[in-house]
Amino acid sequence: MINPEVPAQNFKEFVAHVKKNPGRLNYGSAGNASAGHLAMEYLKMVTGMFITHIPYRGTGPQLTDLLAGRTQASSAGTPALLPHIKAGKLRAIATGTVARISSLPDVPTVREMGFKDFETSQWYGMHAPAGTPPAILQRLQEEIAKAVKSKNVQERFAFDNAEGGGGSSAEYAAYIAAEQKIWKNIVERTGMKPD
Repeated sequence: MINPEVPAQNFKEFVAHVKKNPGRLNYGSAGNASAGHLAMEYLKMVTGMFITHIPYRGTGPQLTDLLAGRTQASSAGTPALLPHIKAGKLRAIATGTVARISSLPDVPTVREMGFKDFETSQWYGMHAPAGTPPAILQRLQEEIAKAVKSKNVQERFAFDNAEGGGGSSAEYAAYIAAEQKIWKNIVERTGMKPD
């Protein structure tokens, strides 16, 4: 999302504006190596934009400066941002998800804007200590799959624009390995370091 004072109505216009003004715009994140920082650095890599990172100590402080126009852009989850987007205080120009999100159906994905491999969805999973017996892992997997499909969990997920998934331990391990490869490359290419 961007501050509405930025003279761009959509993602393509924003990229063009940043490219015409290299280093003159700033984006905030919840901190060094946060999900928003990773997402924006990835976006910079694929678009060729030069926009300066301003790390904050959490989403709240970076959102305050974005709303005030002290930073011009950010990438963060929708729960904190949606009220400001709906009030016109922030402009949502793209999502990093594979498909559009239900709370912002008119906002295209970065993939739709021509960057076909781009994805920055946050994900969560359940882990067990190494050496946990297979029978216990199987039972945990079955119970977690039931919980994810429950009405209460689905309602909570909907609030966060989240989708419940699941699969075998092997599928999850393969997913983690693939994600680590992608983000390791981005971290190494940008020289990013956590605080």
